[in-house]
Amino acid sequence: MSQRQPQSPQQSGLDQPRSQMQQGWSREEQEPIKYGDVFNVTGDLAKEPIAPEDANMMQSAETRVFGQTQKGGAAASMQAAATVNERSGLVGHREATDAASERGVTVMEADVPGARIVTERVAGQVVGQYVEVTPVQGLAAGNVQNAITIGEALEASAQTAGDKAVDQSDAAAIQEAEVRATGSNVIVPGGIAATAQSAASYNAATNRAEEKIKLADVLSGATSKLAADKVVTRADAEGVVSAELRNNPNLNTHPGGVAVSMTTAARLNETINY
Repeated sequence: MSQRQPQSPQQSGLDQPRSQMQQGWSREEQEPIKYGDVFNVTGDLAKEPIAPEDANMMQSAETRVFGQTQKGGAAASMQAAATVNERSGLVGHREATDAASERGVTVMEADVPGARIVTERVAGQVVGQYVEVTPVQGLAAGNVQNAITIGEALEASAQTAGDKAVDQSDAAAIQEAEVRATGSNVIVPGGIAATAQSAASYNAATNRAEEKIKLADVLSGATSKLAADKVVTRADAEGVVSAELRNNPNLNTHPGGVAVSMTTAARLNETINY
């Protein structure tokens, strides 16, 4: 997932010592580059300055999974921002944010039919995601790779964003996915759409994060919970994306969430000429 690069500070035009002018702002005028300036994150993490040790932790995590850091990836973006912050005297060379130190920096892999999805997180929030098309194991020569169904795409989002608390945008996306899978506008009592809506309502009235119902609680084993299933098409993905966007106050989709998983599945299905 491509990340917005931190913008270069503008020249202030003030007569200041060179050490204070390296990035164009004085220490009094300059604000550190925060996570919310670079990544689509929320809450306290969005307000935290990106620190050198945070970037080092992400570099180490990427190296363990990929064998090297990714060009244009989360580690590279974090390192660029941390370097600006350190040179400006806004963070220390060995400094790490509380969020990264206490809740961790992770790079996790999830294998779904036809793809390997790698998700990068800081303090539990997604800051990067990579999708790699992979062959399905055990196919005989000449056989066509199986296309991904809506149920499988929902199960994939349980892996890539399973720790996200279910909100109204998730419930709307899941409902749209169920409608497209079953071909019926009737919400099945006890089905995943009804469960997701109940979870979103419960979470909206719950303050403690650890008590909220997560996507993994709703979408694990989604294929077996659907009354019917079908292969994901571009139209299905577009419908789910639209539902998630309409119900998100920020008008964006969640990294690794339902809309993203459906879009990824539709693209993969197109690559195998389904």
